[in-house]
Amino acid sequence: MAHAAAPGIPAPAGFAAGIPLIGVIHTLAKGLFAAFIFFACFAFSETSPYDAVAIPTILLWLCLGVRLHRGAVPLLALLLLYLGAIVIALFPYLNEEFPVTWTIQLIYLVVTCLFFAMFFSENTHARMELALKAYTVSCVFSAALGIVGYLQWLGIEDLFYKYDRASGTFQDPNVFGSFLTLGALYLMHGLLTGSTRRPLVSLAGLLIIMAGIFLSFSRGSWGGSVVAVLLMVGSVYAGSGSIRLRRRIVLLTLATLVLGTIAVIGLLSVEHVHKMFETRAALTQDYDQGETGRFGNQVRGLAMLLERPFGMGPMHWRLVFGLEPHNSYIGSFANGGWLGGVVFIGLVVVTSFVGFRLLARPSPFRAHAQIVWPALLMFFLQAFQIDIEKWRHVYMMLGMVWALEAARLRMPRIGDIGSPRDANVIARGAKPA
Repeated sequence: MAHAAAPGIPAPAGFAAGIPLIGVIHTLAKGLFAAFIFFACFAFSETSPYDAVAIPTILLWLCLGVRLHRGAVPLLALLLLYLGAIVIALFPYLNEEFPVTWTIQLIYLVVTCLFFAMFFSENTHARMELALKAYTVSCVFSAALGIVGYLQWLGIEDLFYKYDRASGTFQDPNVFGSFLTLGALYLMHGLLTGSTRRPLVSLAGLLIIMAGIFLSFSRGSWGGSVVAVLLMVGSVYAGSGSIRLRRRIVLLTLATLVLGTIAVIGLLSVEHVHKMFETRAALTQDYDQGETGRFGNQVRGLAMLLERPFGMGPMHWRLVFGLEPHNSYIGSFANGGWLGGVVFIGLVVVTSFVGFRLLARPSPFRAHAQIVWPALLMFFLQAFQIDIEKWRHVYMMLGMVWALEAARLRMPRIGDIGSPRDANVIARGAKPA
């Protein structure tokens, strides 16, 4: 039991002090959760410290009283339907180790997503801040290693860079570049709104992350990050009623564009950076083209899927074509059949509706939605050209967006909030007096 008070409402000040054990457990739980989020950047292999910390963190917080609120029930229903479709498609291949392992890993990721949806639904402001700070530190850490690796300062072959591209603590430079976007949005949001307490530290962290994204030479990360930043800046600008804040947003955005352009020009002055940029900036690569290229496989695969209501079975696309589909929407039909594909698309559409509504409607949770939803939307767009269904941080952001919606639905209507203090109390997960 988390508190003697009603579930989801923080205990009064000094309550934990009267029972030292509860205070110690809560401190341990917060530290474990921060480590859980930070370890998301370690993706050298199929398992990572993130996975080792996940189970004890989830179990501990379940014991402390997190629960599913009605606003996140649609997420639960859609994820269960999707898993059901995957399991049905798996039945003919239960004797094959890899599809079974892949499905078990997917179930585990769905469990983490539901945990995040429950965890952030209560005490929302404090918990979101804890998570975003830990995630941003993780981004700066991984980006710094990616830069060091790309510049080969350590002199160790293939460490923190792959295929002549920065990869940080990831196996794939594409995943590395996209992972960093949420951290960049968090720092940028703080600088734009003036809410950051250490602007110089935030600026330094932002520059490191932006350099990491650029040196990943991931076209999806570049384009996705631009879309996410534009949506975040536009949302902050549109949601602000202060002329002074809007002027600040415009000036800082222009200054960032100028500094970013200067930084890119400086990096492009390095010969091997310039050559890699020319190669990666092309709209298509060699492996995209031809009948057996990425797009050719997708065209042939779609024709095959029209004749297979139950799909090809989890991870069987690669057995047919020798490559992943590099498109999560096509992959959902291949792995889970027509039901899996329709549910996956439905999940994206419904989540998009929720995300944009969080941006449009004034609430104490809109500031965090302005950071998290653009980052998740970027992954939904990237899903057209890469496979995102096994990226741990995508499930975290999915849970965050639905948790923000659940928290918004739990609060009174804006017109019923009596004062700014009431809004702040609601943002912390309690009810106004």
